[in-house]
Amino acid sequence: MNAIVEGFALFLGFIGWLMIGVALPNRNWKVSSVDGNVITTSTIYENLWMSCATDSTGVHNCRDFPSLLALNGYIQASRALMIAAMVFGTFGLVASLAGIQCTKIGGDNYALKGRIAAIGGVFFILQGLCTMIAISWYAANITQQFFDQLYPGTKYEIGEGLYIGWSSGILSLCGGGCLMCSCKLDTAEEKRAYQPPSRGNPRSAVGSPQHAPSINYGRNAYV
Repeated sequence: MNAIVEGFALFLGFIGWLMIGVALPNRNWKVSSVDGNVITTSTIYENLWMSCATDSTGVHNCRDFPSLLALNGYIQASRALMIAAMVFGTFGLVASLAGIQCTKIGGDNYALKGRIAAIGGVFFILQGLCTMIAISWYAANITQQFFDQLYPGTKYEIGEGLYIGWSSGILSLCGGGCLMCSCKLDTAEEKRAYQPPSRGNPRSAVGSPQHAPSINYGRNAYV
C-alpha cells in the first residue's frame, strides 16, 4: 500500500512541477478590466516578464520589461519565488525517484530509501509553498488596485496563469504531504517489526531444565 501512495505522491508532484513550467511563461497573469468602459479598443495583459496588448483586429504587440530594478517589488519577489519553486521541484523529483519502493535506485535498503523519499516530500512542499506565496502575492496586488477608487492607472483582473499556478501549488503540497505520510508509515512498521528480547526475564526465551518433565522409575526397573 505504501508503494502505491508513494507512486501517487510522485505523480502529483510531477504534475505540479509541469504546471509551474506552464504558468511561468503564460502571458495572462493579469488582464485589463472592461468594468466601467463603454468602448474598449485594446486589451492589455501581463505576466512576470512582459506586457502585451491586442486590438480589435487581433494584432498582438508584446514588449519585455526594460529594467529589473524598475519593477515593483512584488514582481521581483514573485520571479524569485517561481524560479525557486522550479528548483525545489527538480530536487524533489530526483529524491523521490531514488526513494520510492517501486524503483531499484539506492539498492534494497528500504529504511534509507524511505528517508530519501521524505526529503523529496519536503522539496515538493517547499515547491508548493513558493508557488502559493508568489501567486497569492501577485493576485493580492491585482485585487488591491482593482478596488482602490483612487488608483489612476489601468485596472486589471486575475488571468488564467494565476489559476494554473494555484492548481500547481495545491498538487505539490498534496504530493509532498503524501510522501511524508508514507515515510511515517514505513518507520512505524519497522519499529513494530523489531522487538528486542526483554532483559527482565532472560529465561523465558530459553527452556529451563528445572521445568523439564521428570520420569519416576520403580525399584523393579533396576536390575
